[in-house]
Amino acid sequence: MTPDPLDKPAPQPTAADPAATSPHKNPAGFTRLARAAGYSWAGWRAAWRHEAAFRLEVMLGLPLLALAWWAAPGRWEALALSVSVLVVWIVELFNSAIEALADAVSLQHHPLLGRAKDQGSTAVTLSLLALVLTWGVVFWP
Repeated sequence: MTPDPLDKPAPQPTAADPAATSPHKNPAGFTRLARAAGYSWAGWRAAWRHEAAFRLEVMLGLPLLALAWWAAPGRWEALALSVSVLVVWIVELFNSAIEALADAVSLQHHPLLGRAKDQGSTAVTLSLLALVLTWGVVFWP
C-alpha cells in the first residue's frame, strides 16, 4: 500500500517558534512558583543529606551571616559579607550537582569527568578565597 501524498504529518514546532513548549515544562503562575520552591527545597535537603562539605559550609556560614549584620561597620559592608557566604553555598551546590551528574554517568575514572569534578572543586576554593578576602577587607583596621 502506497502512502497517500495528502496524508502529510503536521509540521512540528521548532525551538525558535514561540508556541513550541516542552511537555515537561511546568505551568505558569503560582503553580510554577510553588513547584519551583518544592524543587529548591528538595535540592537543599539532598545537598544536606549527601554532601558533608555543604553541611560544614552551612554550619560555619550561618553564624557568619548573623555576625555580618551585627559587626559590619555599615549596611553595604554587611551585604558584601552576607553575599560572600551565600556565594560559597551556591558554588558548593553547583559543585555537588556536577559531582552527582558525573557519578550518574559513570563511577569509573574518566579524564573528562575527573576534570569536571576538579574544576568544580576549584570553583568552591575560589569562592572561599573570595569570602576570606571580603571579610578581611571589611574588618582590616
